[in-house]
Formats: sequence, C-alpha cells, structure tokens
Amino acid sequence: MDVLAPQPTLTTNPILYCNSLTEYSRRKTVSVTIGDLPMGSDFPIRVQSMTTVDTMDTLGSVEQCIRMIEAGCEYIRITAPSVKEAQNLDNIRKELRLRGYKTPLIADIHFTPNAAELAARIVEKVRINPGNYADRKRFEFIDYTDASYAAELERIREKFLPLVRICKEYGTAMRIGTNHGSLSDRILSRYGDTPVGMVESALEFLRICEDENYYNIVLSMKSSNPQVMVQAYRLLVQRLEEEKLKPYPLHLGVTEAGEAEDGRIKSAVGIGTLLEDGLGDTVRVSLTEDPEFEAPVARALIERYTQRAAGSQPIPEIRNYPINPFVYTRRASHEAGNLGGSNVPRVIADFSQTPVEKHEDLRPVGHFYLPLPDKWRMNDLGVDFIYTGSRPAAFMLPNGLKEILDYAVWRTLDDKKSKYPLLTADELRQADTLDSTLNFVRYEAPTLPDELAEVLRANPSVVLLAETANAHGMPALRRLFVDLLGRGLTNPVVIRRTYGDIPRADLPLFAATDAGGLLIDGLGDGIMLAETAQPDEAALKSLNDLSFGILQAARTRITKTEYISCPSCGRTLFDLQETTAMIRKRTDHLKGVKIGIMGCIVNGPGEMADADYGYVGIGKDKIALYRGQQVIKKSVTADRAVDELIELIREDGRWLEPESPGAEG
Repeated sequence: MDVLAPQPTLTTNPILYCNSLTEYSRRKTVSVTIGDLPMGSDFPIRVQSMTTVDTMDTLGSVEQCIRMIEAGCEYIRITAPSVKEAQNLDNIRKELRLRGYKTPLIADIHFTPNAAELAARIVEKVRINPGNYADRKRFEFIDYTDASYAAELERIREKFLPLVRICKEYGTAMRIGTNHGSLSDRILSRYGDTPVGMVESALEFLRICEDENYYNIVLSMKSSNPQVMVQAYRLLVQRLEEEKLKPYPLHLGVTEAGEAEDGRIKSAVGIGTLLEDGLGDTVRVSLTEDPEFEAPVARALIERYTQRAAGSQPIPEIRNYPINPFVYTRRASHEAGNLGGSNVPRVIADFSQTPVEKHEDLRPVGHFYLPLPDKWRMNDLGVDFIYTGSRPAAFMLPNGLKEILDYAVWRTLDDKKSKYPLLTADELRQADTLDSTLNFVRYEAPTLPDELAEVLRANPSVVLLAETANAHGMPALRRLFVDLLGRGLTNPVVIRRTYGDIPRADLPLFAATDAGGLLIDGLGDGIMLAETAQPDEAALKSLNDLSFGILQAARTRITKTEYISCPSCGRTLFDLQETTAMIRKRTDHLKGVKIGIMGCIVNGPGEMADADYGYVGIGKDKIALYRGQQVIKKSVTADRAVDELIELIREDGRWLEPESPGAEG
C-alpha cells in the first residue's frame, strides 16, 4: 500500500509534545466537563473502566458498576451497539443514581450514529471511533484524488454533525478515540497503517467539532502494540501544538493488552511511558479480567507520579534530542561478545545475593539439568548471563550461559572461559587486564565524565551497565543515552534497575515503565532487574519472566506466544476469560506466534491488526477464524474452534507439538 503522507522527522519538528525530557511536568490541557467529575490538567489523572455485562441486563450492569466504583473507577464506559442498548443506558443511570452513585457514564459507540445521538442525551459522555463511525472497513485500497478525498470528508461531516450539535446542546462530553486496528480504508489508503494515519483520523473529526465551536472533547490513540501507541499519542500532541489547536485532555490505554502479568506489563510499557512524558489525563487498563481488577492497576501507574517531582534528583536538561520519538529506530551500537549490534537484547539474572551451588539453582532462570542423560536444556525464557558477584558458580554452567563476576574475583580465576568481569568506573580506568571480547562497567546515570567516555571509546569490548537511584529513573537513564549519542559512543548498554520496598504487585508496572519506555525508543541492548532483598527461587523466576515480558511487550525480543485479547464488554459473544485460558493452554508453546481473541466482530479483524491468527465471535456459539485480517473459516462451532485454529496454524507450518510434561527435569 502506498503511503502518501510524510513521516515526521525531528529536522522539521522540535520536541513539542513534552514539557521536559528530564523533569516530570504534566502537560497543560483545557478542562472537560463530564458530569460532576471534570477532567484535565487542573484535576487529578482519572481512572476508568468498562462493563462486561450485557447492556440490556440493567441490574447486572448496575451491580457491576458498583463493584467497579468501589474498586476505584471514576468513569464507567458501557457499550451501546444499537439503539435499544442506548435507550437502556437511561435505566442503568437512574438505578445507579437511586442507589447514591453519581459516577459519570460513557456510551461506547461503533458503527451506529443513531445510537450515539440517543446516548448523548442520556449519559455524560460518548466515545466514538472515527474509523467506523461513518465508514466501513473492507480492507480495500482506494486511490483518492484530492477532490474525491475532500468529498469523503464532506460526507463524514454530514453524518457526524448531528451528534456534535446534540452534545453541545446537552453539555455532553465526547471522546474521539482512534484505534490502530480499526482505521478506515480511506485513512489506510491515504496515510498507511501508521501513527500518522491514526492522528489524521482523529483530527478530521476534531476539526468538524471546532468548526461548531464544540470543545468538550477528549482524545485517544490506542493500539495493542505499545510502540505504535506511544508514537501516536506523542505525534497527536505534537500536531495539536504545531497547528495551534486546543490542548485537549488525553485518555490513555493499550487495547487488548491481555490477562495476568503479561497484560499488566504491556499496559505499563505504553501507559507508563506516556505518563513519564507528562501526558495523560485519564487511564484505562484493558485486561481480559473482570473490570474491577483494572482500576487498581491504573491507580498504581498513576500514583507513581503524584510525588514524582519531590522525590527526584535534578537531571541535566536535554537541549538537542537525537532520537525520533515518532518512529522506532534502534540506537546504533557495535557488537561486544553477544551484546549490541544486530543481537536481540540480552537478559542478565542477578545471583549476587544467592549462591549458585547446585544445578537446580538455575531452574528459575530457564536452564534445566537432566541427570539421566547428563545434559542441559533451556526453555524460551532461558537467561543469557548470570551475575554471581563475588561468589562464582560452584559447577560448570551449561553451554551458552555466561557468567559475570566482580572484577576482583574474576582476576583470580584460572579458567575464564565464558566468564566476564564487572568493573566500577575507577577499576576500568586502572585495569591492567581485561577480557579480550567482553567486559562490563557499572555506572550510574545521568551523564558520563569525559575521562570515562574516552576509556569507553578506546575499549570497544566494554558494555555499560547503566543504573540509577533517581526516583525519576527512566529519564535519568534516557539522559545517559543522549550523552552517549552526543559523544558518538556506540558501546552496548544494559539497563539495570533495582527495586526496594514496593508492593509486589507494583514491581511489574514500575519495571515495565522504566525499562520498556527506553526499549520502545530503541534504547538498550539488554536488561537486568534486581531487588534489594535477597531473592528466593520464586523471586528469581518472577524477575526473569518479567525481564523477558518487558522485551516482548516492547517488541524488541519475541520469546513466547502473544495473545491480543479484548477485555470483554456487553457485546461479547462468549466467555473471554475462559476462552483465552483454553487457547493459551493449547498454544502457549508457540514462540513468536500472535493470536487475537476477540469477543465480537467490532473488536474483530481490525482491532487484532497485529495478530497472525484470529478467533472472533460472530454469533451465539459461532466463531470466525482469521489468518491476519483475512477470514479463513466462517461460522465454526465453538466446540470445534480451537481445534480448527490449531489446524490453521499447522497448515502454515508454524505448529510445534508441545513437549511432554517433565521434560524440563
């Protein structure tokens, strides 16, 4: 598909989307009235979620709303796929008010302008998706002339204006919510499947609103790919600034993030990165779980920034940013050992507080010793390096696993094969012997002294292990990368983060933000996570799984099956949690395969644009199976659908038989 719109470049666009790349500063926005709970930078960042009960089930919807409110939800979105559901929003709202709950309600609209126009008279806010409000998606490329494209915009204006005028009359807020996976054929034909297209999709509708002097608007740029999502939000704000449009509040979210820790990691990589940039006025974490479990995750992400400025040390300002924040480009680094260059980011496990005395000690980091054949094997989450500090491993490590030791200990070893030193900056400057291929130097961000920079330049075998104790950790590390880029240093860099006294549930969120926010900007050749407390076997496994999960979410190293599953809503045609668990059980050994699991056709082929295969509800007990965005099998019964999905994967030569239980020792 031809892409006619130019990609943004920093040579023509100075950084406008972010107040500061080194100091936490929330973006200033206009205020939006949503019932009794306004949104914008003059107010706290709000939390919202979406019901999963059928909208026609009034009492069920009300009870679920109450559970969501009590879990911390401040706005509640309810699907209104047709006029009858839009009408029933009135009953749900009245019952909630009767019970003393004044939480604003939001109608979620797809395809049906008449439902939106009715809902806008009932609830406090409507959300429309510009990709399908006035368009239909047929995955067709259309060669528009400027005149024919202008005619399409006029058609959209006629269809959209009634809703704008109703919202203006009733004081109803609106979210113009672009989804990456449901861009219209018109947008795809003109701008391609890009963040540029996402932004243009929203701006087309926004300009119509502004022509009517209607400004009670929230904007969003959601995607199941955190990399695309971050780029689109940044570009949106950049465009608003460049075109002197109003600074509208932003609703943040990663669509179809999935379930359990993977869903939380994926959400944090996207949402947390933007919060670090000072962007975001309301947050929704989309998990394939009951909606009351979403609000606490959103709250944990948000609350990290309530005291951020007070707990941070100053970071030198970034005057010239050498990274394009709108297009992914990996920082150029040379190869040192198996780090940097074209290598995938590596994972280092910290065993410095836990001696490696027996083969079983490596099980938590994906390496398994099989006594009977006297062989090692590893799974897809097998760590690349272990750091043992001052206590070398007590046995020969499996082939391919490398050991990092403190320099003072490494120097004393007779056999240094697959063992590499970790030095302080002072030790590196004074070292009389180094490994010929790979050495690590530990250094705290945000900037390098000239002397250390010259040592790095003279020693291409040195990898920087970058860490920080700054509460504003991700920008401190980003500042170090900017320093390296400015000096023309291409030594590989491993991102090291250590976490102390924080709730266990927050660790994946914080680590995914701190490391993931760098990785999706192309910064980082490896990751090393640690805790200040001595880790047990469970903690080591958790940190290892988290490290690989962050790399996967940032799309920099794919090591496991990825599930793009919607969080369910009143449109869903089957039990999403149960179905996702069933599909995961059968397919989670398929490294690198992406499977979309969508509860209805609205969240079908479009929303799972990133997926290799799709499992989409199209009716009661009926499933459609997709290869990419093309439907392959229509109307498969639910009891056969997973088997048919596996057969489709098998036909493509991507199926592997799962290993028998116990194969990992």
